[in-house]
Amino acid sequence: MKKVYEMEIAGIKRELPLFPVNDNLSIAAFIIFGDVEITCASAKALLEKAPDYDILVTAEAKSIPLIHEMARQAGDDTYIVARKGPKVYMEDILTVPVNSITTARQQILCIGKKEVEMINGKRVLIIDDVISTGESLNAMEELVKKAGGNIAGKMAVLAEGDACEREDIIFLEPLPLFDGDGNPLV
Repeated sequence: MKKVYEMEIAGIKRELPLFPVNDNLSIAAFIIFGDVEITCASAKALLEKAPDYDILVTAEAKSIPLIHEMARQAGDDTYIVARKGPKVYMEDILTVPVNSITTARQQILCIGKKEVEMINGKRVLIIDDVISTGESLNAMEELVKKAGGNIAGKMAVLAEGDACEREDIIFLEPLPLFDGDGNPLV
């Protein structure tokens, strides 16, 4: 079985390790944590494709370095991270459930009054590292709408599997799914 998938992301080559989901399906793991070069390059490339927006939003946790770098490069003072659980400092919490392909159990995404005020009536650009089934993206959209925001766009570094066919997301590169031997599925 092949152990890695080599691809170019924002002009940078990376080898993504392959992990089996079951006997017939494997996925390539794109881990942006700790990779400053790919984070900075991806942020720049996404901003070049970004529609007009007022505020950036992402879900905790893997996309935090990306959204931070996008905000920094764009000269934005703030961005919003939807947390995976309520925090004691959050007031009047809005929550939505989410079932992510990479997490074994249902989670929630939540924001507090401060974030709701930052989103309400604003053009919101949703950011993610990888969009696969779209469950996390759907939860972020629902959270933004509950907070009174308007979706300006949805962006990711990679679109995995069928997400590549979606016309409602902007992404840098497609990421295939793989068979049990590590060969890309077409």
